[in-house]
Amino acid sequence: MKYFILVPVYNDRKSLKLLIENINNEIKGLNSEISLVVINDASSQQIIDEYPNIENIHSIEIINMKENRGHARCIASGLKYIYEKKEFDYVIPMDGDGEDRPEEIKNFIEASENSEGKSIVGERVKRSESLFFKTCYQFHKFLTLSFTGQSIKFGNFTCLSKSTVEKMIKEKATWNSFSGSLKKTEKKLLSVPSIRGPRYHGPSQMSFFNLLKHSLAIISVFRKTVLIRSALFIVFYILLIKNNASIVTSLPLVLLLIMIYSISSLALRENIEEYNNSLTNIHDIDKIK
Repeated sequence: MKYFILVPVYNDRKSLKLLIENINNEIKGLNSEISLVVINDASSQQIIDEYPNIENIHSIEIINMKENRGHARCIASGLKYIYEKKEFDYVIPMDGDGEDRPEEIKNFIEASENSEGKSIVGERVKRSESLFFKTCYQFHKFLTLSFTGQSIKFGNFTCLSKSTVEKMIKEKATWNSFSGSLKKTEKKLLSVPSIRGPRYHGPSQMSFFNLLKHSLAIISVFRKTVLIRSALFIVFYILLIKNNASIVTSLPLVLLLIMIYSISSLALRENIEEYNNSLTNIHDIDKIK
């Protein structure tokens, strides 16, 4: 079995070096061919380093992009690159900062051996962030479930079969939201428990604003369902408050309209033409091994 680990990176050389070392240690003894593709999202800092401990990794490539296009589009471009340029059975996207733990890679590989070609997600069972962030994350999951009817308990850390990758690179939503696109294209997903680890270096990059944007991007993938549910809510709520209408009681309607506008704007990021041409953003490729 051939696996490619796909890692998007932006200005985080120290974390990437430690991640590669940890991956090398964790995959020792596994009866699989495991390679690494790093998507360098036009970092302003030097990314390539010395990698003395890579004997268990079959190959390592760092794809240097011309323009910074963001985390989700890095993964989307990486999926397209691997699908078009490599022979593989599964792709494992994971963050490069340590929050996706290398010790869980073997869990994906073991599960994939008996998955009958299904893709596997890392379902978050524990997180390492602050109580405030954990509360916001629970609200994000509730918001997504309420407006889309989809329970999405996973992030980028997954194990995608070749057939799933093929579906995702043909889906325009992949250019905007990885987890939303995966949930849209694959109805039957297996899962393994996953613990969100602490960053190797520096504070978490997922602020409240970024989490809100991430949540709305997922919701925008299912915007038809959102519009139907929102319309029903508006009708029901107006009937409920018609005898007590005020600025305060109208606030939920205003917030809902703002959300609908936001997801409509985010949905414009879904561009299959841009996605199809995404590999033209590659500046060069450094083959480390």
